[in-house]
Amino acid sequence: MLSLEELHRELLALRHRAVDAEREFAPAIAAVPEAWRESARNLAHYLGVRRGDIRALQIQLGTMGLSSLGRLEAHVLAGIEAVLLAVARMAEPDRRPDGGHAGPLDFKWGDSALAQHTSELLGPPRGERLVRIMVTMPTAAAERHELVRDLISAGMNVMRINSAHDDPAAWSAMVANARRATEETGHACRVLVDLCGPKLRTGAIEPGPPVVRLRPRRDECGRVITAALAWLGPAAPPIGGVRTAVHLPVDQEFVDACAEDDEVRFRDLNGRKRRLKVTGMEPSGIWAECVKGAYVGPGIELRLERRGREIARRAIGAVPPLPGAIALEAGDRLVLTADQAPGRPARRDRSGAVNEAARIPCTLATVFTDAAVGDPIAFDDGKLAGRVERISGGEITVLIERTPPGGAKLRADKGINLPATRISAPALSGEDLDNLDFIAEHADIVGLSFVHEPADIERLQSELHARGRDDIAIVLKIETRAAFESLVPLLFAGLKSPPFGVMVARGDLGVELGFDRLAEVQEQILWLCEAAHVPVIWATQVLENLVKTGMPSRAEVTDAAMSGRAECVMLNKGPFVVEGVRFLDAVLARMREHHHKKTPMLRRLKVSEGRYGMATGEADA
Repeated sequence: MLSLEELHRELLALRHRAVDAEREFAPAIAAVPEAWRESARNLAHYLGVRRGDIRALQIQLGTMGLSSLGRLEAHVLAGIEAVLLAVARMAEPDRRPDGGHAGPLDFKWGDSALAQHTSELLGPPRGERLVRIMVTMPTAAAERHELVRDLISAGMNVMRINSAHDDPAAWSAMVANARRATEETGHACRVLVDLCGPKLRTGAIEPGPPVVRLRPRRDECGRVITAALAWLGPAAPPIGGVRTAVHLPVDQEFVDACAEDDEVRFRDLNGRKRRLKVTGMEPSGIWAECVKGAYVGPGIELRLERRGREIARRAIGAVPPLPGAIALEAGDRLVLTADQAPGRPARRDRSGAVNEAARIPCTLATVFTDAAVGDPIAFDDGKLAGRVERISGGEITVLIERTPPGGAKLRADKGINLPATRISAPALSGEDLDNLDFIAEHADIVGLSFVHEPADIERLQSELHARGRDDIAIVLKIETRAAFESLVPLLFAGLKSPPFGVMVARGDLGVELGFDRLAEVQEQILWLCEAAHVPVIWATQVLENLVKTGMPSRAEVTDAAMSGRAECVMLNKGPFVVEGVRFLDAVLARMREHHHKKTPMLRRLKVSEGRYGMATGEADA
């Protein structure tokens, strides 16, 4: 236990460390515009404090009823100065302050600076909810104005367009729908367009066999709940049905010969006898149901029967092939190829032994010179993982070390992560440069993917300047180990051209750094960004189940509540995304009454009144 004088000396040393860091980062601070320069100073102060372990100091301060310095981020020197003065007065009640270095950054200024910077980047807050909501646009947002209007009405503050999907025509329609909806609703909505960055993904795979599957829905005992639905006709079934139907192509003559309650008999690809019952008629096709599962392909003969008498007979036409997939288990080898010839599964002899390893193309050529033997590698958001075993010319042999139980299937266009490999490809690809023309005309914010170093930001700023859009805000997507490890220089580089923000791309970060480290890394990003008064966007799989299925899991509700520590939360697209926005809006508004950043807000709790809530049945509002 330190004496008051020793405690005072420890705090003075802490303050000196913060001030020394400001001197160290003086050139970077000087490059920041004056309006944001105090934020850059505060970031330097925070870095100075975090270079040592002050946990013992914090514990003692807490036991004395003083601030434990756990909420320093937004106002570092002001926090240290306040505790210094308190300790000094405890030692000598008449002691005067010794002339600190806090400057204009008092407690209130730090919080208000972050609030102002958030509004500059993401627009004004919505009502009592200070945390903004960003939503990734589905293709339907280009076609359905009412979807965009409903999202904005439900609480969306920022529309996110992913330039890896759709095209400029669709993006323009999305933006037009957003601008129109803001006028109709009276609510502001910023537009962020994400750049693709260098695409490190799996390439094409040879297609599978042409097969469609009729699959009835069954209960736990195997009893059929809902029959499999098939559409028989020359073209695809009409849009808007409540059930998904399997298309079995037949000519119009066969359709015209059908009547309701007819039966269509056939043997499936496994030789099993199956029967379809005609349940509905349309001019262009018929609806039929099957209560047994079946695998169906082109050339299978269909016999149309009416009361036991054959009416017509036809072979099924062309059926689209199944998407290609490569089945992999731990111990298997996979060859990545620079050659973009479609990949294929492993080739085996009659005994099942592998003659040739599975192959799949990689979309980023620089990987074949950047990677080294022994580098870890992961596919499909970490579903499969292994190590680089051999590099030869335009091929990388990977030993698969980890898969889910029973293995996993790798498909085309899945992400590849090389956490320990420094990828030499620039953050701005040729496609990104083309898309910047659209962004310069339509967007408020641009998302910089796969940023690694300050030069990536400088190049983007230069490209925006060339297009006359120095005012477009930049969001840095922290999605790789290299980006996280370079976060401090990236923050100083971003501060040179505000407003800007940081997106925590938690999916890729989890794969790159290990999911066991994700919570820790997420905290560190939040701390550093708050110290720089830089808004943070909390992204990836927020309320994923709710958005996709209409029902949230308990874990993701807790995650959504915790997301209020950031300045913005991003939802992905899905059938229930409007409901997701409403749900998140309510969660964030309620959690604001209980937490602000790391600080609990001690509002009155009905539950604190003993059995009051239980007796009355009244929830704690």
